[in-house]
Amino acid sequence: MSNQRRALLSVSDKSGIVELAEGLIALGFEIVSTGGTARALSEAGLAVTGAEEVTGFPEILGGRVKTLHPAIHGAILARPDREGQRDELNEHGIIPIELVVVNLYPFEETIAREGVSFEEAVENIDIGGPTMLRAAAKNHAHVAVAVNPQRYAELLAELKSSGQISIETRVQLAAEAFAHTAGYDAAIAAYFRELPEAGMTAYPDRLSLTFNKVQDLRYGENPQQEAAFYASAGPKEGLADKKQLQGKELSFNNLNDLNAAWELVLEFEGSAAVAVKHANPCGVGLALTQFEAYNLAYEADPVSIFGGVVAFNRPVGAATARELVKIFLEVIAAPQFNEEALKILSAKKDIRLLEIGPAGSGKKSHDLKKVTGGLLIQSADSEPVDVTGGEVVTERAPTAGEWKALNFAQTVVKHVRSNAIVVASEGQTLGIGAGQMNRIGAARIALNQAGERAKGAVLGSDAFFPFPDIVDEAARYGVKAIVQPGGSLRDDESIRLCNRLGLAMVFTGRRYFKH
Repeated sequence: MSNQRRALLSVSDKSGIVELAEGLIALGFEIVSTGGTARALSEAGLAVTGAEEVTGFPEILGGRVKTLHPAIHGAILARPDREGQRDELNEHGIIPIELVVVNLYPFEETIAREGVSFEEAVENIDIGGPTMLRAAAKNHAHVAVAVNPQRYAELLAELKSSGQISIETRVQLAAEAFAHTAGYDAAIAAYFRELPEAGMTAYPDRLSLTFNKVQDLRYGENPQQEAAFYASAGPKEGLADKKQLQGKELSFNNLNDLNAAWELVLEFEGSAAVAVKHANPCGVGLALTQFEAYNLAYEADPVSIFGGVVAFNRPVGAATARELVKIFLEVIAAPQFNEEALKILSAKKDIRLLEIGPAGSGKKSHDLKKVTGGLLIQSADSEPVDVTGGEVVTERAPTAGEWKALNFAQTVVKHVRSNAIVVASEGQTLGIGAGQMNRIGAARIALNQAGERAKGAVLGSDAFFPFPDIVDEAARYGVKAIVQPGGSLRDDESIRLCNRLGLAMVFTGRRYFKH
């Protein structure tokens, strides 16, 4: 059996590949390569053995078949420590390959491009690459496999220091390779599953999901927990499409709060500002201008907004920036910040400023929740709130202004943890009761927070009233209209009480639990 050391290099992402090949050649390796990688190395003046020279067979079918040959896969899968296999290698003139460096056709990048054809997507499904990766990972006892260009320097350093790549590193590399091919296959499966011709259910018997790490986080919800942020494979959207302009590194809790703020602010067509604390909105403003919207959100709860996250659905201007720097905020997010606003906000260097895609992007199609031993998945409740289609069940109907306020309140309710009650005017939350174990408790929190401002305001609830006590409490504070799903066995009691107290009530038949 030949003592010649061989490495196979065939990559789509050619970052660092010339430098790696140079280092390997200096260490006595023969470089076997294919297609564009071979051309890139040859153009750099490096000696390259084409895969067709190893196989004795040319690339065929427009490059669809290059490496699917026993001379390649025998060289990768061989176990030279076994005498019988050494004899087979000698019999067939196969030189073992001890390093495989492969990354795959850019399938995910291809399907992310607008207007890409189905044929182009299919042609970017790699066949030989995953086969080589899986073969090399399987035979990690004898072969090192690399899919990540950031690993190249480490591989060369090990080879230079000890002449070989350690078994510990080879196991790590094998794990990366299997994860790489698994994610690649999951992305292809998801693409085909969504084709109309596939006729597949949104909830198949086997579900494969792919997420790519965006960044390690300092810790999780608490310092004793480790954490990282992963983005869905495919087109970047929502928080995965963020660009941090200044400030400290984002934490787990920052991202969780930011997600809550961003999902709510995208509900509104007009200029909106949303302040979030501990994943619940504490102040929401809707107005003609962004400046007015922020002031409404701030005044809704000037205590809770301190140290919170604020999101806008319009670019941030100088006037708003001057208000934002008056208090301590963890994160400010918007589609854009103008130059003057950035200059003003840069005075507080610790504030994290994020631009997140265009306004209106990042609305998800499904919700996922991890549970012990499994995953819950449901379609996202993405339909805009419109209470005007509801049923007026009281003698008095809401006024035009009350209809607007009811719709606003119920839009916010949709994003508040259950049990949820929101007291609001046409464009401002006045009191929010979130995450309570009983509905009257949530109502009392919201009404108490609204205080005198509740006079003439409206109240929204994420689920029906089990008792008329909420109506009684709301009327005591001066609330004039209520929106709720309806459906309680005791609805009649709530309706009669509304009629007696002069309140309007609308049943939507639509619940907004958020757990």
